[in-house]
Amino acid sequence: GYRMVLLAHLHLQLMIKLKFFPRFCFRVGYDVFLGNLRGLVSREHMDKNLSSSKYWKYSVNEHGTKDMPAIIEEIHKIKTSELGSSQNLIGEEMEDQNDDIKNSEIQTSEEDVTKNQPYKLCAVCHSLGGAVMLMYVVTSRIAQKPHRLSRLVLLSPAGFHEDSNVVFSLVEKIILFVGPVLAPLVPGLYIPTRFFRMLLNKLARDFHNYPALGGLVQTLMGYVVGGDSSNWVGVLGLPHYNMDDMPGVSFHVVLHLAQIKRAKRFQMYDYGSTAANMEAYGTPKPLDLGAHYSLIDIPMDLVAGQRDRVISPTMVKKHYKLMRKAGVEVSYNEFEYAHLDFTFSHREELLSYVMSRLALAADAGKGRIKQTTVRLRKPKRVQSEIEKDRAMEYRGADEEIPGEPNGHRK
Repeated sequence: GYRMVLLAHLHLQLMIKLKFFPRFCFRVGYDVFLGNLRGLVSREHMDKNLSSSKYWKYSVNEHGTKDMPAIIEEIHKIKTSELGSSQNLIGEEMEDQNDDIKNSEIQTSEEDVTKNQPYKLCAVCHSLGGAVMLMYVVTSRIAQKPHRLSRLVLLSPAGFHEDSNVVFSLVEKIILFVGPVLAPLVPGLYIPTRFFRMLLNKLARDFHNYPALGGLVQTLMGYVVGGDSSNWVGVLGLPHYNMDDMPGVSFHVVLHLAQIKRAKRFQMYDYGSTAANMEAYGTPKPLDLGAHYSLIDIPMDLVAGQRDRVISPTMVKKHYKLMRKAGVEVSYNEFEYAHLDFTFSHREELLSYVMSRLALAADAGKGRIKQTTVRLRKPKRVQSEIEKDRAMEYRGADEEIPGEPNGHRK
């Protein structure tokens, strides 16, 4: 079909539990693609001599400027081949976003490319997947390359993290302090051997077989992440946590998130020196993605969880207010969810909401979002804050978008 949806999420918690969502999308006529980010133990690569340190040497930059472009370009090739329209489209190879733009004089605008596509591609992203997709769109626009997207639905997107709990703040300081020394020694955070992966898998089964033990671990995990009530024990029982393959995360990704939290802005990776940053970005400091939201040329739907203690609603609203100031077509909504509830729990209200937003992409005219309206699950409790923020914006008193306290926490 011509309607497609891409599900993007951090590899640590795949959307496997959300089986009903891709299946429902498929039943109503969407082609569904799952775009998970790199992060499995470095085995079975084409290059058998690939070292662990080389494999894990990536940050959120690589997710947004290499992984996501490769995924979307492959989707583009598949669909244009299926629909028989590839000869009528501009199918540039997606290269590293930091490379010089070649043959820019013959490139059409990204808007024209998207308009002429024989398909509509929407993306539903959660957590780090949301930050990666925002980075992909902004850097594609800077490089004047087509991102091929028609709409984004971002569920509790990462990108701003200064409003967080004490544990995350402590981890931030430790990572920033030991990062330069630890990064070469521990390039990736993962379970290294089959034996230890088997041991963790056995523990995960015990958590489910012994409710008291599972409840204790769930409570401890909740305290670690500031009281977030997500089903953390249930996540360990997902199929991709097994003795053969188990996801990990690059230390540079963790360091990148710590840098973002310290800087209080959504920025690209800081290479640690003016010379390195100049080589990568052409500026002494990393590229501020939030400052380039004016380049976003597609509708955005932001969703926050009122019980989310990993990415609080105030941080999602910071994305929202920056986008509004930049003139982006954006809506904001809140559900009474914890962080993993967006992907791990079966909530029909979320399915209904997401499907209603995806349907808007089918008709660009109907999909236009008025900048002065916001769709909210709890209008009386949330609408007043948005209206207050809007009034401050009109008076020009909200230039820095400070992280105001969230009035919905319980």
